[in-house]
Amino acid sequence: MTIHIEALTFDVIIGLLDYERERPQRVIIDLDASYDYSDENFIDYADMVFLIQKELKEKRYKLLEEALLGMKHILYATYPQFKALSLKITKPDILSECSVALSNSWKF
Repeated sequence: MTIHIEALTFDVIIGLLDYERERPQRVIIDLDASYDYSDENFIDYADMVFLIQKELKEKRYKLLEEALLGMKHILYATYPQFKALSLKITKPDILSECSVALSNSWKF
């Protein structure tokens, strides 16, 4: 099975620039997580959403790279049954000309 969380959108402090450290900005999170499903081995996607939001709001990362790795670590520690994980963080409002994003995928 693969869980897809698409366009999870919320405001968070993330970035290096002074104004990014002072006020929250919108981020969009996309996630794909594969695992072996059974009756005893299911994943509550609502809990995953809460975990992602909590991680990013509490840690207030400076770099998208750090945020991506932080999410990977907390998600895999919480859900060791993951076989593969793909994460993407988008900052849609940082540049007026475009959205910027960072993504990575891991196999466990």
